[in-house]
Amino acid sequence: MSRDNEAFIQALAGSLAAKTFVKLTLANYKGTSANPQKISVRAIETRKGRFLQFQRCFESRETVKNYGENEAIAFVREDLVSGARSAHLFTTNNDFQLTVGKKSSRLITAKPTFVEKPTGAHDREKNYLVDPAAIYLKLLGITTEAGEIRAKHRDKWRQINKYVEILAGLIADSPLAESSDLRIVDMASGKGYLTFAAYDYLVNVKGLEVSMTGVDTKQETIALCSDIASACGYENLSFKIATIEEFEPGNIDILIALHACDTATDDAIFNGIRSNADIIMAAPCCHKEIRRQMKPPEVMAEILRHGIMLERTAETVTDALRAMILERENYATKIFEFVPVEHTPKNNMLAAIRKPGRKTAGDIEIRIGSLMDFFGISEQRLHRLLSRSAI
Repeated sequence: MSRDNEAFIQALAGSLAAKTFVKLTLANYKGTSANPQKISVRAIETRKGRFLQFQRCFESRETVKNYGENEAIAFVREDLVSGARSAHLFTTNNDFQLTVGKKSSRLITAKPTFVEKPTGAHDREKNYLVDPAAIYLKLLGITTEAGEIRAKHRDKWRQINKYVEILAGLIADSPLAESSDLRIVDMASGKGYLTFAAYDYLVNVKGLEVSMTGVDTKQETIALCSDIASACGYENLSFKIATIEEFEPGNIDILIALHACDTATDDAIFNGIRSNADIIMAAPCCHKEIRRQMKPPEVMAEILRHGIMLERTAETVTDALRAMILERENYATKIFEFVPVEHTPKNNMLAAIRKPGRKTAGDIEIRIGSLMDFFGISEQRLHRLLSRSAI
């Protein structure tokens, strides 16, 4: 290793020992596509202690893993020999920029970019249920190293906070209000923004024991979310590869399904009902099943001959049927605007709390049948799934 490479490693080790380390980046990798395009390293505090967290960005995927300080230094040393052509170390005393050439390296020392270290622990801002300093928000790109919300993700930040606020309110109004142990499944969890937020809030703010599973079909997304959960020390948060239809949730307390497309929302609600979930949260996405079947009644023919009006009516009827079916299954149900429409057009939330003995199932079933007959609807997936399960 060249003298400048070794000086860079010593600067890294010294900053860790003196607790002046802010962050480190390794980039411009040579070699095959097996090498990452960039590695970002930050210091974090977890329940198990202090670690350096390596976020490796490849062409089409990301990985996250925590290392102890000695192991992390060894990894950086190896990368400077075998792959990275540039490295940038930020400390509160100085910045160190290393350029690695074929025959020699060049180390430049400059004034510090950061005079204070970003916190690696939780430091929740007032007026927010979600902690902007949470590690998962940095790893998902919502916040900067200093815990500031990135401009392009402000809408997502508002959505995350609104979601947690809704979830907290539903729990407070449900039989789970006095529970200290919750089992939750998030179906169609995607990149996990809301999954992580719910788990972090319930565990680290409310102090509950939570076992939570995110379910999605994309292998790379599940791998990334699993890495982030491990890096954050979220021991009881796991992610599974499965379709909503095939996943068996077992006995759970809360079922979440946000933006599951078309009848996947019905599959998710069905899983929540048969699992006796006390809370079911769904933000429906797409409503193709009902639209294909709808035969506009004569009184509405002039309204529904316009495609956009037919589409909106199909959405309204579909979600109304879902709410009625949930009420038939003894859930108190409401539909409301999740976030303002300017942030996302898919903004309706269907929230249901199980309250046995609340309604007369027979009366509601008659109303469901009347609504379906009025619009010429022969079948609706959630209705059909529950009918089959009752046989």
